[in-house]
Amino acid sequence: MLRVAIDTGGTFTDFVFQELESGEKTFWKTLSTPAQPEQAVLLGLSHLSDTLGVSLKDVREILIATTVATNSILERKGSLTGLLTTEGFRDVLIIGRGKRHDGYDLYLEKPKPLVQRRNIMEVAERVTHKGEVLRPIEMESVERAIDALLESGVESIAVSLLHSYANPVHERAVGELLQSRAPGVSISLSSEVSPKYREYERTSTTVANAYVKPILERYFDGLEGAFHEKGFRGELYAMQSTGGLMTTGLARKYPISLVESGPSAGVLMCSIVGKQEGCENVLTFDMGGTTAKVGAMERGEIAITPGIEVDGVNLRKYSGLPLNIPAIEMIEMGAGGGSIATLDMGLIRVGPLSAGADPGPICYGLGGTVATLTDANLVLGYLNPDNFAGGSFSLDTAAAAEGIRTQIAEPMGLSLLEAAWGIHAVANASMERALRSMSMDRGRDPRHYAMVAFGGAGPLHASLLARALGVPKVIIPWGAGVGSAVGLLDADPMFSVSRTHLLPLTPESSPAIADVYRELDSRVRNEVPQIDRAEQDGAPVEWKRFAYIRYKGQGYEVKIDLPPGPIGEGDEGHSYAAHIIAAFHASYAGAYGYSQPDNPIEAADWYLTATLPTGLNSLTGKAASGGGADFHGKNVGDGGESPARDDITRDDTTRLAYFHEAGEAIACRIVNRYALAPGDRIQGPAIVEEREATTVLLPGDVADVLPSRNLLIMLEDEG
Repeated sequence: MLRVAIDTGGTFTDFVFQELESGEKTFWKTLSTPAQPEQAVLLGLSHLSDTLGVSLKDVREILIATTVATNSILERKGSLTGLLTTEGFRDVLIIGRGKRHDGYDLYLEKPKPLVQRRNIMEVAERVTHKGEVLRPIEMESVERAIDALLESGVESIAVSLLHSYANPVHERAVGELLQSRAPGVSISLSSEVSPKYREYERTSTTVANAYVKPILERYFDGLEGAFHEKGFRGELYAMQSTGGLMTTGLARKYPISLVESGPSAGVLMCSIVGKQEGCENVLTFDMGGTTAKVGAMERGEIAITPGIEVDGVNLRKYSGLPLNIPAIEMIEMGAGGGSIATLDMGLIRVGPLSAGADPGPICYGLGGTVATLTDANLVLGYLNPDNFAGGSFSLDTAAAAEGIRTQIAEPMGLSLLEAAWGIHAVANASMERALRSMSMDRGRDPRHYAMVAFGGAGPLHASLLARALGVPKVIIPWGAGVGSAVGLLDADPMFSVSRTHLLPLTPESSPAIADVYRELDSRVRNEVPQIDRAEQDGAPVEWKRFAYIRYKGQGYEVKIDLPPGPIGEGDEGHSYAAHIIAAFHASYAGAYGYSQPDNPIEAADWYLTATLPTGLNSLTGKAASGGGADFHGKNVGDGGESPARDDITRDDTTRLAYFHEAGEAIACRIVNRYALAPGDRIQGPAIVEEREATTVLLPGDVADVLPSRNLLIMLEDEG
């Protein structure tokens, strides 16, 4: 029996096949097919099935991370969407928040909504913030609004009525009418997608869900149909932004949960690697062909944020579209191997536009005509033109050099190497800024962190970035080039629900808290019937509660983990609510340096998460025993066989590569990673090649092969 993990990126689609008994993994990478993302998935499965001599009948689980939702939003290629909202609130999305992400930009543009104003319709109704019906809904107004939207040709409708988080009765009535009047149209209710207060964020999230819903429905329908035809009868899961898996049925209903699908899987992989190598504090660096992502793990825990922004500008808050979905904390930027290099007022600019997989960089020879970061890295000597992606295709160095020369070098009066290094350095500066934002700007001292680098381009840039931040060591995991796909193997099925319920907290609040969690528990079990079945079968289900709490009168909250167990009297006679109050004061003091115990506090948002542990992970297919890990990997580019250890190259194989530290291109050792064994040591400068990624060791750096076959790079201290 096998498990298959698939990460569909903007440029490459990554695959990991894992044998359940031995835990052995096989990696493969292929160019994505942006117009039809499922085609790359089917191509990869066909190739790997042929290579391993197995069929989908032998597969127990398929785990998928996808960028379909993300790219649909970023590229504004989602479905034509309509919005039904309360009379008088038609322009909530257009007005947004009063805060400007750049106070000095006289021509500042706010995030463009995903729905056009002409497709926003008002309905007559009103519910107060306490859930009281102030004005009963007038169904005639709803019918008129629905008819107008259907005439405009929308294929998806979002419903976001004022204060529906407090009382969803009117939204449910609208949803029932939509189902009868427009059975072929996708429907998203804010009371289901994001039952939170703050109408702008709630409406933005619901509209985004509606915007991508038909696309994800077609995507999963196509995959499931193709898998079924090939004999697959196992479980199919999709990766959420929280680092947990969800069924494709739920993914169809709540596709907005998949926005940070692939990046979250990568951070999950980094947390496993960090714990494996004894690093509690980790900065994660994921760089692929289209984007780069950075995250963090602090004291062994991955940070979860209650909301994110997509399509932001220069990492500035309030510059993107807000989404009220829990997600692993990370920063994403348009800096990948395919990022396009241009001249902007005489200066080099890299990204955020990407050549992607179609047509790709110039060196791919697939029709690309604009210089990219990959073209620059090839000219600098970092990439092997004859063994890129395991030899699946060759790179055209001459074409890449000509593109950089005519587009960058000659207009700026630079040599070819100077221009290529300029592209490389500018891209690094953008990623360094993101890493500083994730570390120093958030109170994390990078000198006390290790960096785990992965993705097809991450190991190539990692050492230089780590040096710039003062990070002392970099870990390149085994299978780094398909790191997010590996991370999928570490995920468990998980489902989270939340709601806003403003509740003053006193030691007597336990019964009210219990009422909130009875409702949330019921929602979880209704959405995921597997939970009841698992508990009936005696399988463990992990329940976690947390809430966002503030001092009364404040505008924002602090996340507080709530105790497990019955919500009643706790230890030493203290009530459940008293424990929460004490935890809030302590957490607030830790975050801000003081607390105000005499001030009243209130909780705003309540969360409940259920996880179904599978006992499977990326280290071994068997149930985790805590007794270490055995990594196995195959390079399937040449038929699935790894080269013999005697094939390792040490001093006899070199390639000219440019190092800024040397000021010129120098002869650099080329090392085959598949021939390395635990205990081997590599002295920089050197380039370590594998099928899915390339690792660059700078002069003075030393890399050791750990028992896990991860590479540990100790950086030269320049200070």
